[in-house]
Amino acid sequence: MSPEHASANTGDVSPKELAARAAARLAELTGVEKHDVALVLGSGWAPAADLLGETIAEVPATEVPGFSLSGVPGHVGQLRSVRIAAADGAAPKHALILGSRTHYYEGKGVRAVAHGVRTAAAAGCSMVVLTNGCGGLNPDWAPGTPVLISDHINLTGDSPLEGATFVDLTDLYSSRLRAVCREVQPDLPEGVYAQFRGPHYETPAEVRMAGILGADLVGMSTALEAIAAREAGLEILGISLVTNLAAGISDQPLSHEEVLAEGKAAAQRVGSMLAEVVRKL
Repeated sequence: MSPEHASANTGDVSPKELAARAAARLAELTGVEKHDVALVLGSGWAPAADLLGETIAEVPATEVPGFSLSGVPGHVGQLRSVRIAAADGAAPKHALILGSRTHYYEGKGVRAVAHGVRTAAAAGCSMVVLTNGCGGLNPDWAPGTPVLISDHINLTGDSPLEGATFVDLTDLYSSRLRAVCREVQPDLPEGVYAQFRGPHYETPAEVRMAGILGADLVGMSTALEAIAAREAGLEILGISLVTNLAAGISDQPLSHEEVLAEGKAAAQRVGSMLAEVVRKL
């Protein structure tokens, strides 16, 4: 299937039907009928995929209905199926790595932002791990610190839900899965993540506002995906990697190059942690 054919004629298809088509195409291309857990790997997290297990297949995002190449440096344009060996001799699990995240600020619409997690649910996943690189408001969290997301504040002014779709977001970021993380790394901190629209970085005043509202982390992804994942029935684990102190917390200017550099420096450590966590899920 050509990229043009894979992505054509999707405008009049419901999000659920498009996710079903994508899942069917993934099963065809990977040879894996059902995946168990999905991982959306944000800035700095891509190396974690290599530590999870044996890669069964890599699929260009443009070969799967509804997906497109990411327009953000540091995000790969592939979907990957990985076999994860179980430590207790049980049957291996299969992880679906969504490396082609669509950000809200790319202008492709909120349906495109939510398509990855909806596809994961259609592919059989029962849980999703959402990761990101973000700015931290806590000066004790040095760049390279992984932080569990306990809750979020959606500052995009949008929602992936359409019509009279009322979804309970209590314990959106699973307390059970956060407890599993602490089995691996007991000292992991946790905090509230605020998603801004982007693509510009937040001003110092906006960061102060987010802090007053209760945020500990600021970024440009994750919240909209988490809402869609909850509607789709997925259990959600969110992990941020603090790649820089947010504007006004530090007197240093912000840059995406810094985000990528800090992510690369921490990749082996946080990737190993995430791989161990996924094997326990």
